[in-house]
Amino acid sequence: MSEKIFKVNGIDICSESFGDPSNPAVLLIMGATCSMVYWDEEFCQRLADTGRYVIRYDNRDVGRSIAYEPGSSNYTVIDMADDAAELLDAYNIEQANIVGMSLGGMIAQVLALRHPEKVQTLTLIASSIFGSDDNDRNLPPMDERILAFHADAATLDWADEEAIADYMVAGSAILCGSKHKLDKKRAYKQVRTEIKRANNLLSMFNHALLTGDDTFEGKLKNIMVPTLVVHGTEDTVLPIEHGLALANDIPNTSLLTLEGTGHEVHPDDWETIINAISSHTSGGNA
Repeated sequence: MSEKIFKVNGIDICSESFGDPSNPAVLLIMGATCSMVYWDEEFCQRLADTGRYVIRYDNRDVGRSIAYEPGSSNYTVIDMADDAAELLDAYNIEQANIVGMSLGGMIAQVLALRHPEKVQTLTLIASSIFGSDDNDRNLPPMDERILAFHADAATLDWADEEAIADYMVAGSAILCGSKHKLDKKRAYKQVRTEIKRANNLLSMFNHALLTGDDTFEGKLKNIMVPTLVVHGTEDTVLPIEHGLALANDIPNTSLLTLEGTGHEVHPDDWETIINAISSHTSGGNA
């Protein structure tokens, strides 16, 4: 287990692996504004202990991967999917099981459509359909309380690391479903690691500039690999209807609903999620 910087798709991407490289590969793709540390180290190791070779990595603009000027837009979700494909090449992995959280699940969908030969299975956690922002599905929007909370980010002193840590932990807390309680000790350790690792912490907000792409609208039916959709019943970022839409649109999909879970991979759910991923990815070698 050690971090590595790879040159992929013309940029630097930081990644870390867990387990035996000869085991079936699982690539973890995190969501918007979050680096790979939000795939908790213990979660990754426990997944690796099921006989998987687990890779987590920093997307563009988070962690130790390339960081662009805050407020700039230099890439698309398609570019991020190509990053994932080339990262697999860097590890000499021909085919992997892809696990995406939130935006990471949308990146995973594009990866499966653009590079189907590299994808053995998909697991989409707390995610939604990637397509046009102007589709007519009428899926429920993000809870306004979350938008109001993050609107205050502009008033923060981003040189004050403790104030930023408080803000980030409070942001995580409001994503918890009623079944769970945020482990603040773990959360503070995580966000302080995030703050220390970031090439430019403010660059994470560039993810807010990413948009849909109508060329992918209606294409989910072309995803042929076995797919697992995992979604909390109390997700306030992407309400459960988003997960149901994914399960309806992608053929060969199974649905795992987490009662009382929000927009999170909460430690209380780890055993359930890890067991589901292990079972879902047991169909062959990657």
